[in-house]
Amino acid sequence: MNLSLLTTSHQSFPTKVYDVLIEQDSDDKIIATVLSMPECKASGVTEEEALNNLRSRLKTRLANAKIVSMKIEYSEENNPWLKLAGKYKDDSQFEAMLEYIEADRRKLDDDMELYYQQLDNQGK
Repeated sequence: MNLSLLTTSHQSFPTKVYDVLIEQDSDDKIIATVLSMPECKASGVTEEEALNNLRSRLKTRLANAKIVSMKIEYSEENNPWLKLAGKYKDDSQFEAMLEYIEADRRKLDDDMELYYQQLDNQGK
């Protein structure tokens, strides 16, 4: 396995967008959490206050940090999936098995559709 660090730093971008989870706490406070960094959270009385507190906390955290991208290359000899690749290429029953699986899935889908129709009819 090769590990290389790409030299491109993302600090040059003027802004970065973070997904934030907003929750109501049991103490009537609003909790804002950066989804990609669950340990990075802040609270406030209002959503706006919680987001402002989180923005401040995130800026402080990233002030002396940088975000970099990392590329990991795996050798083919260590990839367990490659040992199975093409295993069934000469198996005469492989296509029949795939057809059986597809037919079974269609039957399950039809059964579920009938079940949902029955539920809808009961509610009327």
